[in-house]
Amino acid sequence: MSKKIGIIGAGVVGTAVGVVLKQKGYEITSAYDIKFESTKQLVERIGCTPHTSPQEVSRSAEILFITTSDAAIENVVDTLADRRAFYPGQIVVHMSGAQSSEILDRSKAFGASVLSVHPLQSFANVEGAIKNLPGSVFSIEGDREAYDVAVGIVEALEGEYFFIDRKAKPLYHAGACVVSNYLVTLIDFGIRLLESTGIPRSAGVKALLPLIHGTVNNIENIGIPRALTGPISRGDLNTIIKHLDCLEQMAPELMKLYSWLGFYTTQIAVEKGTIDHSVMEEFLNVFRKELSRSVSAS
Repeated sequence: MSKKIGIIGAGVVGTAVGVVLKQKGYEITSAYDIKFESTKQLVERIGCTPHTSPQEVSRSAEILFITTSDAAIENVVDTLADRRAFYPGQIVVHMSGAQSSEILDRSKAFGASVLSVHPLQSFANVEGAIKNLPGSVFSIEGDREAYDVAVGIVEALEGEYFFIDRKAKPLYHAGACVVSNYLVTLIDFGIRLLESTGIPRSAGVKALLPLIHGTVNNIENIGIPRALTGPISRGDLNTIIKHLDCLEQMAPELMKLYSWLGFYTTQIAVEKGTIDHSVMEEFLNVFRKELSRSVSAS
């Protein structure tokens, strides 16, 4: 905890990490953002030294956080390497979910170690990030000799962690995107179905929120596949056929997505044990028919 921390990139994540680690007793010594106002706001919150270039931050930091946008990380690393701003024993960290620690590898030529420490969390704004960062689950990936530092940071954030291989980082990030980003898409899909019946969007959102919360609570309390309910779970093929018939009449553009989701859900129902493989095939045949029709029509 005595190591000096520098932060390059004072956006939502960089600011939240700086504030929370400062609260946990870490020494945040320097900060820089390409936007001066962002640098100023972070400095005012944690009382560190503002710098006018990323290399000044890097040279003063034993642990360097590069918390810029994903697209800017490589450029920052190249800038620091070109100016020989890395040094032996330094630990360079990014918190991107999409990028592996490989993007930091130019620093290793100067004797630094690299880490990716990614919180499985959604941060819409700074205050929300400061609130949600502690207690999150983190993936850790990078140089093994630096794992202790990563674990110490995560534990200071009262979080849990697991280690992954850098080659698997894209697939890991895909899983996170499905759960976070595509959940929004899925809920929008359900709302659009209600809208197709004439229910106003605002009323649909209000009506579905308790169901969404209840489903998430079931996943948390009894897990998947036991949390699966509904017609596929109970083997009710007639209800699914009625759904598809009504969709064809009132919202045909949504049939393909409905069928793909149903196709995947049948396997979860088998895992739950409420339908067997013969019933699963009956469902799959119905969904295959609709999906092949959609492909032919397109």
